[in-house]
Amino acid sequence: MTYRGPGGDDPEAYDRPGRRSRPRTKDRPDYSGAVIGMVVTVDRGRFRTLIDGREVSATKARQLGRTGVIVGDRVRIVGDTSGAEGTLARIVAVEERTTVLRRTADDDDPYERPIVANADQLVIVTALADPPPRIGMIDRILVAGFDAGIAPLLCLTKADLASPEELIAAYEPLGVPVQVTFPGMDLGPLRHALAGHWSVFVGHSGVGKSTLVNALIPGALRAIGEVNEVTGRGRHISTSAISLRLPPDPPDPPGWVIDTPGVRSFGLSHVSRERLIAAFADLAALTKDCPRGCSHEADAPECALDEAVRRNQLAPARLESFRRMLGSGK
Repeated sequence: MTYRGPGGDDPEAYDRPGRRSRPRTKDRPDYSGAVIGMVVTVDRGRFRTLIDGREVSATKARQLGRTGVIVGDRVRIVGDTSGAEGTLARIVAVEERTTVLRRTADDDDPYERPIVANADQLVIVTALADPPPRIGMIDRILVAGFDAGIAPLLCLTKADLASPEELIAAYEPLGVPVQVTFPGMDLGPLRHALAGHWSVFVGHSGVGKSTLVNALIPGALRAIGEVNEVTGRGRHISTSAISLRLPPDPPDPPGWVIDTPGVRSFGLSHVSRERLIAAFADLAALTKDCPRGCSHEADAPECALDEAVRRNQLAPARLESFRRMLGSGK
């Protein structure tokens, strides 16, 4: 069934006109009354959305052109939104996003790849062993999160295999909260940390993201991969991001978890040094006394951050942690 706009016009007619054709009208359909839904997963051009608790499959309308639609987006939907088997609605508009977590393929890639929209908490999942933790990767994901304005949470898995103390000490100066887990433990503290948030889980392959999701959300049935004994790297299992509702756990408010495919690189060509510094209000205020063009790194002459340490205005451990992240965000 073809959807007709308020004036009886087919929205498909509002595509860009051909070279020798003239637009039929300058009017555009009014979608202010369209149903609002949330995109929970994307698979080969089909968008699974949630509208008032029911799942509705949809495609993207042609008039959106190259406008990307990603998991977490709030969208306007027209057509058959009953969710009945065999029906297909159409996404006609994307609502303004509060946050967007992005990455690039590498540091020389100019093209940003949006991962998820509207998350307010970034859960960086890292194994303490098998595979071993990669501080550089953690720092890069943190940089992307700070740039996007998403609050971080470091979740350390497989604590039965190695101690978490070293990593806790590395990120405590930055004020990053840490949750430590191991197989079979009570995940109550982690559930409490996720309650009331839209949390996106990010980490490289094999660290246990999907295992955590399956433990937090019975019935999620996220595929679990194994770590290669030769390379020490995990195998990609999850191929698309998916948003899942956490089971209610009163008195905590409800929350959502967005599980993403494992990554082996996290390019940051879209993040400037200035934007990273701006994410730390206290440090940004101190750098105002730096000479023009200061890189704020350890070898930067007359950097005000070093002077702040000498004056006991800044903890040395915090500056060291920040400079490590600054180096990752180059």
